Amino acid sequence: MAVRITEECISCEACAPECPVAAILEEGNEKNPNEDYFYVKPESCVECVDHADAPRCAEACPTEGAIVWDMPYTAEFNDYYEQRNEEGIYKIRVHKKKGLMLPSVKEQKFIADIPMADREEAANVQEF
Repeated sequence: MAVRITEECISCEACAPECPVAAILEEGNEKNPNEDYFYVKPESCVECVDHADAPRCAEACPTEGAIVWDMPYTAEFNDYYEQRNEEGIYKIRVHKKKGLMLPSVKEQKFIADIPMADREEAANVQEF
């Protein structure tokens, strides 16, 4: 994962159909830890690498600040995602055989050109 939907989301449904890997869940979905806004499954998001030049969800979103950068879903950030999963920020899928699908189990592609400072600050994806 490398994008996250914030509480700024107005649940307009513009983003979900744009996702080429079906990583976006609507509010109310049992797999979504957020009750009031959409959610990007971190174990599925590929930032549209090999699909588009930029995340399609952010291009479709009418709300500034609703879609922000997050850390790459790579083994380097395994602890980051594990902790946030335990805190309920994320609801990472549990595979029957592989267990919790953390980055150490399966990494995802990400846009390497995004500065880490922007990811750490959860910068607005629409600004890039």
